[in-house]
Amino acid sequence: PREPSGEAEFARRIDPAREPGLSPQQRQHMAQVERAQRQRALHRRLRSRNLLLALGIGAVTFGIYGYTFYSVSQERFLDELEQEAEAARARA
Repeated sequence: PREPSGEAEFARRIDPAREPGLSPQQRQHMAQVERAQRQRALHRRLRSRNLLLALGIGAVTFGIYGYTFYSVSQERFLDELEQEAEAARARA
């Protein structure tokens, strides 16, 4: 059955404190279910934030790792130039 507003009865949001037909146990149960839903939503949001943070930290770590290898390979190149310069000085 539909209400005049166009919403189905099961989708209507109620305030447990103002609903006349609810027992105190039903109100308590509704409050407990709402708290559980908020906790699940919070965990879902934190899980996605943690995933983004982990990806960011991983990207920075691999960037540092790659830069270190790049700079070490350039140091070998500079060592070769120094050896050539020393050989040229020895000849002169």
